[in-house]
Amino acid sequence: MTGAAVIETVLGLKRRARRMARALATIHPDAHCELNHGTALELAVATILSAQCTDQRVNEITPKLFLRYPTAADYASADRAELEELIRPTGFFRNKADALIRLGDTLVRRYGAEVPGRLEDLVSLPGVGRKTANVILGNAFGVPGITVDTHFSRLVQRWRWSTETDPVKIEHAVGALIERPEWTMLSHRVIFHGRRVCHARTPACGACTLATDCPSYGLGPTEFEAAVKLLKGPRAEELAQLARPAQPTRPARGAQPAQPARRARPVQPAQPSGQAPR
Repeated sequence: MTGAAVIETVLGLKRRARRMARALATIHPDAHCELNHGTALELAVATILSAQCTDQRVNEITPKLFLRYPTAADYASADRAELEELIRPTGFFRNKADALIRLGDTLVRRYGAEVPGRLEDLVSLPGVGRKTANVILGNAFGVPGITVDTHFSRLVQRWRWSTETDPVKIEHAVGALIERPEWTMLSHRVIFHGRRVCHARTPACGACTLATDCPSYGLGPTEFEAAVKLLKGPRAEELAQLARPAQPTRPARGAQPAQPARRARPVQPAQPSGQAPR
């Protein structure tokens, strides 16, 4: 971007963030939790397995795993060697097997073999941190939660929604900008955008429909034809169509041609002082 940086007010930041959130809902209507599951326990197990592993790989092994261990008691009494062999493809299988066995045991002893639906209870479970807890709350219990993974953290910093690097502080900062009912779906949409458009190394800036509101526009190629080649995922062609520059119309005789829209200038955001999301 060119032009002098401007100071963005807290109100201006909130308006820009919500405008971008609405755009994300249009860009990624298919956003969802990509870990296949049918119950809260299955989601908890899949999320634990997803650490340092792709969702696709987890989804490849969970059908057999869920069939073999349908309840918390089954994990609590699992043969360690057998469990390790089943989850070996996800990596760190010994640590993960230990977490799953202890998770099952804790659920049986403290929660009647059921996954609890409160944040404070979830984060006390073996293998369940705040990120995993928010995934479970949002997708298994319908309780809004912000999931701060590497994609989410990278994008909200690029967008200047927050300058924080600590996941909990990022969660609180974004929670102060976006309406609570939107938190779970916002998380999915931001993660989808990070995987499909705003890549870590080379974002597809010229094929991104958020470009006019993005203070980091220009980190990747800004020419549409170059940027569109960077789009990923099953909807790459549709994403390209959404971001395709409007074709100029031929002006009437004597009329002045329309001026192209200007990109937003980079902003220096004022951090909101909002309370931590409840």
